[in-house]
Amino acid sequence: MESAAKALSVLVIIPTYNESENLEKIVSRVHAANPDVHVLVADDNSPDGTGKLADKLADKDERVKVMHRAGKEGLGKAYLAGFAWGIEHDYDVICEMDADGSHRPEDFPALLKALVEQDADLVLGSRYVPGGKTVGWPKRREILSKGGNTWVRLVTGMRLADATGGYRLFRRETLEKIDLASVASAGYTFQVDLAWRTVRSGLKVVEVPITFVERELGASKMSGNIVAEALWRTTVWGTKYRLKRLVGKK
Repeated sequence: MESAAKALSVLVIIPTYNESENLEKIVSRVHAANPDVHVLVADDNSPDGTGKLADKLADKDERVKVMHRAGKEGLGKAYLAGFAWGIEHDYDVICEMDADGSHRPEDFPALLKALVEQDADLVLGSRYVPGGKTVGWPKRREILSKGGNTWVRLVTGMRLADATGGYRLFRRETLEKIDLASVASAGYTFQVDLAWRTVRSGLKVVEVPITFVERELGASKMSGNIVAEALWRTTVWGTKYRLKRLVGKK
């Protein structure tokens, strides 16, 4: 497996907005766990100087790349821009990872191993398969997350334990097949959207247990409104999809 994994060029996209406290630490951890991968910092013009810090890291290490974006447009837009950059530069595998340390770089080798050994098109780092867990979350947030995933399964029919998680590895070919140009969702909804597009394309999705750790530094961008919007949008998608199937449309 090691030789097969090493033969793959891997890009880890880390979107940032005011993550100056976390960025250097997370990039260092990525390379400590996975020396061969490249990191693309997609910064939304952070007022706290995260973009300038990213430039300094890139000056010192050719494995670090930086994308400066005009302003705060949300996680989905940042990832779409990063995907386009990764595809343009011919990376074999493109990874989503948060800047705050909640997605442990130390779990990355297990995700890449699953991609290679199980010939997966998309690997999800899952909090809710056996072996997965969350650390530092209040019970209310855990219930909200698990309930959201249960609802997503009901309305879409996806058999995924954690379709809302944001730690995932795509093959480049997967991203090329799921029509990224038509993706308009953002944030929490964005993760469900891409997982569902992959499933509906008949591609192979594998879930690997991870430990999700609540951030220690900086402020979380997650809110109840974001989750509520995601569940509403998912309900609309699922309803439309089922209605189309009832009338015989793909």
